[in-house]
Order: sequence, then C-alpha cells, then structure tokens
Amino acid sequence: MNRRQFLATGAAAAVAGSTDFFVLESFAADSGSAYKQIYKPLDQFVERYLRGMNAPGLTLVLADRDSVQRVATYGFSDVDRKIPVKPQQLFQIGSISKSFVAICLLQLCDEGKLDLHKPVVEYLPWFRIDSTFEPITTHHLLTHTSGLPGIPPVFLSDPAARHRAMYVPGNLFHYNNMAFEALGHLLMTIDGGSLPDIYRKRIFGPLGMNDSEPVINFDQRERTARNYYAFQGDRPLPRFGRLAEAPQIVSSNSAGCIAATPHDMGLYVQMIARHGEGPKNRALSEKSFGLFSNPHIKAEEFGPTASYGYGIAVDTLGGHKILRHTGGMISFASAMHVDIDQGVGAFASINAMQGYRPNPVAQFAIQLMRAQAERKGLPAKPAIRAATHVENAADFAGTFQSTEGKTLEFAGEQNRVLLKYKGQSIALEGGGDGVFTVPHPDFSRFALVFSRGDARDPKSPVVEVGWGSDWYTNQAYSGPKSFDYPKEWNAYVGHYRNESNWIGSIRIVLRKGKLLADGVTLLEAGNGVFRMRSEESDTEWIQFHDVVNGRAMRIKLSGEDLWRVLAP
Repeated sequence: MNRRQFLATGAAAAVAGSTDFFVLESFAADSGSAYKQIYKPLDQFVERYLRGMNAPGLTLVLADRDSVQRVATYGFSDVDRKIPVKPQQLFQIGSISKSFVAICLLQLCDEGKLDLHKPVVEYLPWFRIDSTFEPITTHHLLTHTSGLPGIPPVFLSDPAARHRAMYVPGNLFHYNNMAFEALGHLLMTIDGGSLPDIYRKRIFGPLGMNDSEPVINFDQRERTARNYYAFQGDRPLPRFGRLAEAPQIVSSNSAGCIAATPHDMGLYVQMIARHGEGPKNRALSEKSFGLFSNPHIKAEEFGPTASYGYGIAVDTLGGHKILRHTGGMISFASAMHVDIDQGVGAFASINAMQGYRPNPVAQFAIQLMRAQAERKGLPAKPAIRAATHVENAADFAGTFQSTEGKTLEFAGEQNRVLLKYKGQSIALEGGGDGVFTVPHPDFSRFALVFSRGDARDPKSPVVEVGWGSDWYTNQAYSGPKSFDYPKEWNAYVGHYRNESNWIGSIRIVLRKGKLLADGVTLLEAGNGVFRMRSEESDTEWIQFHDVVNGRAMRIKLSGEDLWRVLAP
C-alpha cells in the first residue's frame, strides 16, 4: 500500500461531473488493492448524495482489518471561495465520541478499577440524582437506560436542583447526552487527569491517531474544515434552505468533543473491525469487546432492527453484525459503520448540520467493500429521493378549514403534496409520519402536521392538519371541535430561547386544548411539571416560571433555563 500525503499541488484531484464538485484522494491502495474497483461507483454515489442533500463537502475513509484503505474528500470546505475539503482537515465527530468514553471505561473494568453494576453515585457522590427507583449504574448510563433527562448539563445552574429519574433504570432506551457527560467525569475520577490526557494515553497514542484532537477549542480553527448551519436556526430547515457559516465552539463534554482527521478515524475503524485489537496491543480485551458490542437494549431511534451496546449501536446488514453510530454537532454530521463479521468499515462526515447524517454513504461503502472482498457483484447505488417525494401523496389532498374560517388546500400529484397558496403550488418536504416542512416564508416557523382518523391505522383517512396553534379539519373529521383546558395555560404560549448552541429556541403553542413544545405534547405530571412525551421512554420535562402580566417569562427544560423573547 502506498500512502500519498495530500499536497496542494500534488494530490490526486478529479472533477466529478462539473467544475464545482471535487474529489481529492490523499491515501489509497495501489493498483493491486482488493477495493480499487469500488472507488469509482462510490465516488459517483457521493457526488449524487451531496448534490441531492445540498451538502457543501464530505470526508470519507475506508478501512478493513489489515489497514486504512482509502481517504477521500469531496466538495468544498469554503463554499464561497470554492476551496475543496482537504484530507488533513479536522471534522467534529459528535456522538461517535461516546464510543471512546465507553472503551476507556471498559479498559478500567479490565484493570479492576470499575464495577459496571455498582451505583454510580458511589464513584460520584456529588452527582445530584432524585430517584425513587433502584440505583443507577454505569451500565445504565452507557446504554442510555438510566431514566434521567438527557438535555441538561451534569451541573445544573440551580445548586438545589437534582436530576429526576422518570422510570426504573434498565427498562427503556432514551438517548442521553447528559449520561455520557457524567461518564466523562467518572472516567476522570477513576483514572485521574484530564479527559484529553486520558484519550491520548488510552486510545489516540496506542492507535496512532496523532492528528486528531480530544477536545474542541479555538486553537483548532485553522485546521478545521469551514462549516455551516441553518441561516435561521429557530425553525424547520428545508433541504435547500439557506446556510450560513457557523461560529467556532468549545466543547470538552465527553458526549461529543472529538475532532478528527479521516485517516485517524480509519485507524479507529480498523481497531473495531479487529474486535478491539490495536497495532501493538489490544485496546479492549475479548471480554470487554463482547460487552461493547453486545445488544443490551432495543434502540429504535437508530432504526427498527437496532439495539445499543456500550456507546455504540448494534445492528445487522445482510446477516452481518454491524457496529455503528452517528454524530451531530452544531455544524457537522457524521456516520461510522463497521461490519465486524467481514472486518470492513467506513467513516463519513459532512461539514454542515442540516438535520440528517451521512448514513447512506457509510453503509453503501461497507456494502461495496464486502461485495468486493467476497468477489460478488457490486450492489446498485442507493436511490436518493427528492425532499418533496411523498409515496402516498394523494392521502393528504383536500381542503381543510379552521373554526375561525381560515382554509388550507392541498393537492397530491406525482408523489408530491402541493400547498395551494396565493396562486402558487408549493411542494411540501416530507419528514415522515405526516410531518412536512413548507419552503415558504409565511409557513417557515412551524411544520405542518397531518393526522389520520385512527392514529393506530396508517391507512385510515387524513382528517386534520396543524400548524403552530392553528388547527384545520376536512369533511372526514368526526371528532369534537372545541376543547377545554386550564386558562392559566394561555400564559405559557410563546417563544422561549437560550443562546446556547445546544438549546436554542422552543415555541409553546396551544392546539386542540393541548400544550405543545415544538410539536411534542406536554402532559401534566404534578407540581407544575409537564412531561414531554414524544415516546414512552422520553424523560424530558418543562416547568413554567415567573408569570408577569399574564405571560410566563421563563421555562425550565429538564433543568435548563430558557427565557421568553418578543420575537414570534
């Protein structure tokens, strides 16, 4: 294998399809590589994917048990100046960092320093937990089954506040960033030293990940790919919505704080493909790798067949066991897939946050690698559907009217749902489950949410649609049209904001006699607390405070403060 370091004048550069799409190859197998035949179809798919998803650029690495096989970058780091993504640039990997925390903690288990099933407060006596259930353990935190809220930081602004456990730990999966922030503190408490030192000692150094950074700070800005997020971040983003350059952030939160080069992530993928074996020593013992990759709990947030191990999702693809995770940062979106049966894997990252992750790229890459290794025909390129493609578009056609006499009219044509508005036909962008984004400024603040006559029957007729506080029904609707609710709820309606990049805006509306927070129904739980029940396992909650002149001025979101703003 030949390593070709990227140089501005010497890297292999190709223009795929037009003058505004670049492929830069900085590290690739020689002409005898077992995977050489897959590079062209993979590059063609990535080009289609980036164009179809409106992504500025992408970095991609392929690795197997033997070595890093290829690093390639696509598109632009600087869109305005048409500067390509370069292979030595850092990309923030987001929640893929959780697997790093898990590996370090499992190493401590191998060393006899950590009991995964011991109450975590015995290691962290300062961890403020309010629970009437059995003790929460490291195992529960690693598997997102603690029953604790996942939004707030470990250290709440109110020194008297405690994190409330909502149900028996171990029973339900609810993705939890706060749990992994706590695990970072557990790691530092037991191992001693700072998180960066621990990562370098236990993972970066042994694997040779010498160009990556264990925490994100301002010193890295020159090395980091220029990155983008929504121009208006307080509302749904259409797929081809306007983007803006994102601000630099600082993150030492172990739930997502690593910035890596693609080649270094290839070394990490190679270790996982080798079941925890590094170039010199094992990063994980066979027993600990078994715990790492064991499907401890069903995790449908990652897909209908997915479970969760320790800091990593566990799934199957074509009968093979896949370890995978995604990472979402303020302005990066990543995906890592490793087929641990075949011993091949891929990591992909986009330098923008638009609400999706590049799972199709990583998955197609390992499908190609596996087919090539098995000497089978290469799989067809996955379809990239338009944002406006709706399989059952005719279901949403019709006229809907509010009790105030306002009307919305929709048509279903050629797998598109069209809103007829002011002489225009506006194609809605489908988000699944009857939720649509409307690429029009008059409808930008909220999603349109359609509901069927029988929520349990996906073939029952669509009978109503909501947008913010507005509610419309069609002639097939047969339920009530007036609803009682506590009048004090009127004080809660409004726009609340926290300028943290991780919190942002929440809009509270009243629709059909229910309070909704960004479309999620709020259920009274007593003492002025409302549960956010997007699903049975949801642990988040909201509490309203400081009612002045008939308006709540502040809310607590699972312990985090947001303040009312005058903007609608």
